[in-house]
Amino acid sequence: MTRFTDQVVIVTGAGSGIGEATARRFADEGARVVLVGRTEEKLRKAAAGMPADRVMICAADVSRMEDVQRVVDATIARHGALHVLVNNAGVAPEGKITEASMDDWRQVMATDVDGVFHGCRAAIPHLIETGGSIVNVSSVSGLGGDWGLSFYNAAKGAVTNFTRALAMDHARDGIRINAVCPSLTRTDLTRDMYGNRELMDKFAERIPMGRGAEPEEVAAVIAFLASDDARFVNGVNLPVDGGLTASNGQPPQA
Repeated sequence: MTRFTDQVVIVTGAGSGIGEATARRFADEGARVVLVGRTEEKLRKAAAGMPADRVMICAADVSRMEDVQRVVDATIARHGALHVLVNNAGVAPEGKITEASMDDWRQVMATDVDGVFHGCRAAIPHLIETGGSIVNVSSVSGLGGDWGLSFYNAAKGAVTNFTRALAMDHARDGIRINAVCPSLTRTDLTRDMYGNRELMDKFAERIPMGRGAEPEEVAAVIAFLASDDARFVNGVNLPVDGGLTASNGQPPQA
């Protein structure tokens, strides 16, 4: 498929995991992709194998509005337009409210919430010109609570409802704004979890499909939401969770 030929796409958190897989998916479908992350070396490794003439790397911290504005300005200066923004950058500190630190709270809010705000604020004027779209990466943790992840739950809950409100505000500007809500996904953030067999067995019991997602599976849904195939999909927080949120929480009985 080449649904994004000559379109310009910015992906944050593109140095690994879902962001890297998403950048690669858009590049494979013909887009000119801007990979954004805090570490240039990781971005260069992620970009390896992508068409060099259609890939741009921008080291930036999405928690800083000036960094995000610089990325968008550089994208417009090089390509003259912007069609898709994927807000993927995120962190997930663990611990109860009495255990995690104030710095943890500030970091998750600055990255996971402010980063989405900064991206949308900088990109929307340009997306209005192209009739483009935004896909935010929320989480099933933005749809329900987790043990020991209250800070992350608060941040992703904010992204979930921010997505809905932005979609309403800007639909008549010709922009669609949606989010994906992945469950457990194999990334750098979950490497230790995947190494814990007992924990993985518990996830397999709760997820009807019996496993976590691969980053490419989430990237495919992001690409769908950004494409004309989803041209009448707006304000949706779409679970990519193997059926996890279909459950009422009771354990298997057979």
